[in-house]
Amino acid sequence: MDQQKMTEGQRAYEAKRAAKAGMSLEKWLALKAKEAEAERAVAAKAAETASPVKKQGFFGRLLERAQKPL
Repeated sequence: MDQQKMTEGQRAYEAKRAAKAGMSLEKWLALKAKEAEAERAVAAKAAETASPVKKQGFFGRLLERAQKPL
């Protein structure tokens, strides 16, 4: 979260969490931003490596319909 976009309540909450972790607020926010970026990178890589599903051909669709009950 950007420090300028945080409300006072959000800032106080994050300050409490930072204090509980034994860090300064700035260090805590930097750590959160770094973790969020790493998570986004993993999600992007997973989406990138997922192969697109190939559409079934004519005979594949025909066989699938033939196996369905009437």
